[in-house]
Amino acid sequence: MTEPPLRRALTVVEEPDVATWESFVASHPYGSLLQSAAWGTFKARWGWQPRRLLVCDGERPVAGVQVLFRPLPLGKALAYVPRGPVAAPDQHEALACLWAALHQLARHKGTAFLTVEPNWPMSPEEGVRVLGPVGFRPGARHVQPRATLVVDLRPPLDEILARMKQKWRYNIRLSARKGVEVRVGGEADFHLFYTLMVETGQRDQFAVRPLNYYRDAWQAFQPDRSALLIAEYQGIPLAGLLVFRCGPVAYYLYGASSNRERQRMPNHALQWAAMQWAKGHGCERYDLWGIPAEAVQGGSVNPQRTGGLWGVYRFKRGFGGHPVRYPGAFDAVYNPLVYTAYRFLSLLRARE
Repeated sequence: MTEPPLRRALTVVEEPDVATWESFVASHPYGSLLQSAAWGTFKARWGWQPRRLLVCDGERPVAGVQVLFRPLPLGKALAYVPRGPVAAPDQHEALACLWAALHQLARHKGTAFLTVEPNWPMSPEEGVRVLGPVGFRPGARHVQPRATLVVDLRPPLDEILARMKQKWRYNIRLSARKGVEVRVGGEADFHLFYTLMVETGQRDQFAVRPLNYYRDAWQAFQPDRSALLIAEYQGIPLAGLLVFRCGPVAYYLYGASSNRERQRMPNHALQWAAMQWAKGHGCERYDLWGIPAEAVQGGSVNPQRTGGLWGVYRFKRGFGGHPVRYPGAFDAVYNPLVYTAYRFLSLLRARE
C-alpha cells in the first residue's frame, strides 16, 4: 500500500465514534479482527481497557490503533496492540504522527512498556528496520501467532475444494457420507462446546480459558460477525469451532473436538463449513490462525518437523492456504526496571 499524498496537517482523534472506527478497520488493507471495536469490547470484559487513536488527513482517516491497557502493581500498567497498528508500514507521515500520540498516551497512563504485534507480512528482520527507529525492540514474548495460513475464498466453492490436498477433499466428502452434520449453534450450546474444549485441552496439553471467555468473544460479534459451528453425528456433538469476520477476512480462532468417532472426520467437515459460512458473508480470505513461525521459510513451507504446533500445522496446510509470516512482538520500554522483571518472569514461564 502506497501512502497517498497528504493535503492538510494531520490530526489525531482520540476515541473516534465506533461506527467510524469499525468502518476504517474493516476497509483498511492492514485492518484486523483484533483491532476492531468489538474485540476491544470483548477484552474489556476480561480486565483490559481499550483506547483508540485515529489519525486523519482533514476528515479522511489514514491510520489508527487500538491499544489495550492492563494494570500492574504499584500503579503501573502494561499496554498491548494486537495485530496493529491499522496502517501500512510505508505510511511514514501518518505512522510518525500515530507513534507520537501512542507513546504520549502510554506514558500518561503510567505504562511500564508497550507491546505491538503488527499485522504486516514481513520477517522479524524487516520489523526491526521499520520499528527500531521509532523506539521499539524485539519483544519479550509473542502473544499472537507469528505465522498463519490463509485460504483464498474468491473462487467458486468447487475450485476452493479442488485447491485442497486430495486427502482433505476425500475426508470432507467422507465425513458427509458417514453422517456428520454441521449446524450453527447458539448461546445455549456453549456448555457443550466448553466440554469439547476441556477434552481437547487434556488431550493436546494446552490451557483452556473459562467458558464465559469463549461465549463473550462470540457475543461481542453477534448477530452476524461470529458463528459457533457444531459437528454432530446422530445428535452427538463431536467437534466445534468459533469463526469470526472483519471486513473481507474470516478468522478461525478456537476449535475443539471429542475423542469419539474421529474416523468420521468432523474437523474436516467443520473447516469446510466455516469457509462456506465466511464466503456466504462476503469474505475473500479465511485465516486459519496460526502455524509455527519456523514453518515459513522464504515464502514456502517446510513440513519436516514434529511436536508442538506441527501436528496442527499439518492439519491446516491440507486446506490449500498460502503461508503468511509476521514480524512478531516489539516492545517500547518506559520503565526498564519493571520491564526487566517482566522479561525474567516470561523466561521462567517459557521453561515450565
